[in-house]
Amino acid sequence: MTSSFVTEDFDASKWENIEPYANDLLTRELTCSGCLERLIKDSSTLAEHVSEAGTLLSIAMTCDTENSSKLQSYLDFVENVQPKLSEFADALNRRLAGHPAVEELPSRYDLMIKCIRTDIGIFREENIPLQVEEAKLETEHSTITGAMMVEYDGEEKTLPQMAIYLEDTDRSVRESAWRAVTARMEQDAERLSEIYDELIRIRHQIATNAGFDDYRFYIFEAKHRYDYSLDDCLQFHDSIESVCVPLMHQIHGERRTALGVEALRPWDVGEKSGGGVDIHGRSPLQPFDTVDELISGCSNIFHSMSPELGGMFDMLKERDSLDLESRKGKAPGGYQANLEKTRIPFIFMNAAGTQGDLMTMVHEAGHAFHSCYSSELDLIDERNPPLEFAEVASMSMELMSHPEWGEFYSEEEARRAKADHLEKIVCFMPWMATIDAFQHWVYANPEHSREERAEHWLELRRRFGPKTDWSGFEDLKETSWQGQLHLFQVPFYYVEYGIAQLGALQLWQYHRRDASDALSRYARAMSLGNTKPLPELFGEAGLNLGFGEEHVGSLIGELNEALTEIQT
Repeated sequence: MTSSFVTEDFDASKWENIEPYANDLLTRELTCSGCLERLIKDSSTLAEHVSEAGTLLSIAMTCDTENSSKLQSYLDFVENVQPKLSEFADALNRRLAGHPAVEELPSRYDLMIKCIRTDIGIFREENIPLQVEEAKLETEHSTITGAMMVEYDGEEKTLPQMAIYLEDTDRSVRESAWRAVTARMEQDAERLSEIYDELIRIRHQIATNAGFDDYRFYIFEAKHRYDYSLDDCLQFHDSIESVCVPLMHQIHGERRTALGVEALRPWDVGEKSGGGVDIHGRSPLQPFDTVDELISGCSNIFHSMSPELGGMFDMLKERDSLDLESRKGKAPGGYQANLEKTRIPFIFMNAAGTQGDLMTMVHEAGHAFHSCYSSELDLIDERNPPLEFAEVASMSMELMSHPEWGEFYSEEEARRAKADHLEKIVCFMPWMATIDAFQHWVYANPEHSREERAEHWLELRRRFGPKTDWSGFEDLKETSWQGQLHLFQVPFYYVEYGIAQLGALQLWQYHRRDASDALSRYARAMSLGNTKPLPELFGEAGLNLGFGEEHVGSLIGELNEALTEIQT
């Protein structure tokens, strides 16, 4: 994993340090395919160093959004390094793809060269300053949301820490907690709308500069979505509407009846997940009290699944690659980031002791395992899988860990947690379709007004959403999309979750029949990284990539059968 091309102490956070290496790659003599392979290898080594430098700056900023020094260091990288990297990457791509010997390269480079040619086709120099502005707005979104705190129950709490109150059996507590959270979010609603307005404008300009009618077509190319289309996404939405929405309404109907209320209010059911207070009046599941308990319990779970997974997870702790607690100034959400030079994954989340936190930990660990399995692949491009398959790694780990949840729960609590998870999968799929369909409309109609945006959002809520009574909070409902980080920071990164969920459910089917076989399929497919097209990655694990109603219906059907078994 070492290379003589750059020194180990190379500081890749400054362009003046990167530039000599970049010039070497752009000017060295190339006479044969072997020279191209060396160029690819050396450029990969440089990319590893630069990627890790940028990732570490981003991690530092998200872990402490109130630290002005960390924020400025990250913004310096965004403003002063990334633009020059974009120009360099395009020049290098053109040098590689335009060389006569490129056709003589071994087949292992076919997918890489295809992606390079796509990148060349959409690159425009005039988009570089626009992408800098885009990144700055995304960072402002992180700063705003990371600063959100609520005075509640006599203490200052982060929004993730408020989640436990939304599962309280006392409806008045849930309502007061929900009101406190939404009141705090409402304080920044205007600025968040302004940021989104500006992001839409910038992204549309980026697309038109690159010769596309709108951002949808641009982003499909930028994301290298070769194996499914805009129409496939629309078909997927229809399938979810036919299969998942009726089952979601059934689940919510049972919740309404059990709670003895005329209508579910926003504090009775989770907006995104479909979960909420236990319908039998039991206290919220609290699998752990401290982050140390979460780490040790997950270590035991993964060791029980396989010594290999357990060893990978323990390595994260030993390498100080976990930042899990929720605290003031920490950006919201959770993620797993690859440190490409050291080939060590890093996990970030905001744990507050809930079942949802346990799921996040297992989910991000799945990503980390994927990174570990593919870490031996030589080139950085070979190690970074398409997001649609990266999420299979995480979502299938959630499901395949079910038998081990006794590590955190009694037998009854574990059954309850599993049922809750399966119900949330059903309810998540319509939310995913809502967010994806919303983005399709937003970027297909970039000149829309805020009123039109609110109207379409509400229309999608009527199509896919729960029948929740928002009386008295109509304005909040119109801007409830602001709670979805992906809309701001990773546009069009959401349908991947739905596609991957279908893959994860298929791995779960294998696991229900033969756990060892499923884990072998998992390891084999995850070790491929990005060396094969998406359908072949699915196929390596014995999974089908599909969007139709029959495919979705068969998977959700088995899920519903398992849910019935758990609940009886």
